[in-house]
Amino acid sequence: MSSFKAYLIDEKQNVTRGDFVNMDESQLDAGEVTIRVAYSSVNFKDALAATGAGRIIRRYPCVGGIDLSGTVTASSDPRFIIGDAVIATSFDIGVAHHGGYAEFARVPAQWVVPLPAGLSLYEAMALGTAGFTAALGIVRMEENGLEPGKGPLIVTGASGGVGSLAVDMLARRGYQVTALTGKESEVDYLQGLGATRVMLRSTLDLARIRPLDKPLWAGAVDNLGGEVLAWIASTMKQGGTIASIGLAASPSLQTTVMPFILRGACLLGVDSGYIGEPYRSGVWQRLASDLRPQHLQAMTRSIAFDELPNVFDDFIKGRAHGRVVVELAGA
Repeated sequence: MSSFKAYLIDEKQNVTRGDFVNMDESQLDAGEVTIRVAYSSVNFKDALAATGAGRIIRRYPCVGGIDLSGTVTASSDPRFIIGDAVIATSFDIGVAHHGGYAEFARVPAQWVVPLPAGLSLYEAMALGTAGFTAALGIVRMEENGLEPGKGPLIVTGASGGVGSLAVDMLARRGYQVTALTGKESEVDYLQGLGATRVMLRSTLDLARIRPLDKPLWAGAVDNLGGEVLAWIASTMKQGGTIASIGLAASPSLQTTVMPFILRGACLLGVDSGYIGEPYRSGVWQRLASDLRPQHLQAMTRSIAFDELPNVFDDFIKGRAHGRVVVELAGA
């Protein structure tokens, strides 16, 4: 392996900065599997890490990119051989272990998942961490008894990566999905993904959240936290299920126990970062089959590796739309 290109994030004098650098194999982190990276993607977490807007990076310097897909070039683990198409997401990738924004990566074998039949390397990153997280939330909710006949669902932060994918997946599964967004310009987009109804966040009176309000939702996928999650809890139907996935609005939650003890509502924490096997591979298998989004191509755009630094600001300022795939080596 000769030198290769990477996007390295460092911190000097309390200022976080990312730059393209040349690295060699000796600079890769420890791990059993070396991968020629074909694609990565851009998630909100990636933008926080690269810009320093969030205290995401736990070790400097660190190659960014919390997910990747590619082809195995070396492996000391018998589960993977040279030429295997694989996915690696979550764990410490891109935050405390060199990540997907490089032409090569080396990671522990337990972080690697075989590419499921029916998915391309490109599609795997069009889904990426966002798709895996959305799917994991849906799987957890259905394990908790959620099914289409129980009533409508709400997805918050619906125009973002996780939200868009959740709307699409749930609509394909036959659910009536209400998409909650702060962007009036995204109404047509969300309806095109299968949302039965689109609500604007500005229509909610979050200054007056009752402990128990009119029951509306059999389920919810929440990407926001804060007051919106408190309102959702107060409006759950009997036995309703909430998948708590993100904190784009706030990490706080000011609510009461009433929805949980009087309506039997459940609040499920969705940890896509460290959930292990065989559950992880099982979710990816679902993403290649019944949870495969119907509009994945329409919600995804590609950028060249050199364009990467130009997109982070859109995520930080809430202008991001759908999914962004970063092309490194390609298929």
